Amino acid sequence: MSTENLPQSPEQPSRKPRVAVVFGGRSSEHGISTVTAGAVLKAIDRTKYEVLPIGITREGRWVLTADEPERMAITERRTPGVEELADAQEGAVVLSVDPANREVVYSEPGSVPKALGDVDVVFPVLHGPYGEDGTLQGLLELSGVPYVGSGVLASAVGQDKEYMKRVFTSFGLEVGPYVVIRPREWQGSAPDGDGGAAARKKIVDFAGEHGWPLFVKPARAGSSIGITKVDDLSGLDEAIAEAQRHDPKILVEAALRGREIECGVLEFEDGPRASVPAEIPPPDAHAYYDFEAKYIDSTPGLVPAPLTPEETAEVQRLAVDAFEAASCEGLVRADFFLTEDGEFVINEINTMPGFTPISMYPQMWQASGIGYAELVDRLIQAALSRSTGLR
Repeated sequence: MSTENLPQSPEQPSRKPRVAVVFGGRSSEHGISTVTAGAVLKAIDRTKYEVLPIGITREGRWVLTADEPERMAITERRTPGVEELADAQEGAVVLSVDPANREVVYSEPGSVPKALGDVDVVFPVLHGPYGEDGTLQGLLELSGVPYVGSGVLASAVGQDKEYMKRVFTSFGLEVGPYVVIRPREWQGSAPDGDGGAAARKKIVDFAGEHGWPLFVKPARAGSSIGITKVDDLSGLDEAIAEAQRHDPKILVEAALRGREIECGVLEFEDGPRASVPAEIPPPDAHAYYDFEAKYIDSTPGLVPAPLTPEETAEVQRLAVDAFEAASCEGLVRADFFLTEDGEFVINEINTMPGFTPISMYPQMWQASGIGYAELVDRLIQAALSRSTGLR
């Protein structure tokens, strides 16, 4: 039977992929995450994608926010926050945990929930705990929604500096000397009940072996928040208190004398590749490359880093090795010290590095021939082509 004269269903117009940019969050990096979101929102090609900005408040509520990137910038040395961008003060966004349903729902007290349509991919630009550490990635895996960046394991490893270093060491990557202090050790709740004396002795013995200064930092935080350079024993307690404001587990590291070198890694169809490296020169007005130097005073990096061809090739190789060792996906910024002996020592990786216009990761790829908008597009396309679940 011919179907030529039967009525034909009208063709449905193809829908552009919908990208939910999720930002803010409960960590101390809330403000920088919001700045990053502004830059990403501004760069996304609206002719290719629909965009849904979703902010997470400091208390953890998911909200719809204004799609106004210009309001997400650092102004008067102050970072923005989700609360001031929220469309409403009481409503909340809910993502389904049914893998067969990618619909986002918005609800307000006393009102009928409103369906906002499906989300095809999430671009999570959260930094720190409750977002960059595998928690959000786990939710998205349960929901069956593809997302930009590393999965649960790599995100967790990349957030916890202790286990990151353990993984790197097991893969033959050189890390600097460090010691971990867990909360029960410092608070004196260990079985010996010594009020933290054993933990203090552990640090003093570590300093006796490796020398002062030491860097005391939260084990699971980023953006150089909560880090203190300690020159002698007198500053130790205050430094630990500052670190524990952000994480009850702390890391104490020996100072490595050398140059700070960073390298970006981006996953292509044929595997991860490294960008040209950058160097972070010692900031003039700061004791080290801290939060203020990074984001408020915008201390410029050297891109590309003034390295020999052999040094460049070596740090690029090590950056890719670190990416593979932690089972990363999508992107990573790997941070190294080039010591006075000419050896590269890996300091850490960031599975969702800063993506602000002044951040080193996009600057390194710009110098490598991939501009900011193209970089964002590549990450979205890679996420769309990758399934959730075991892979």
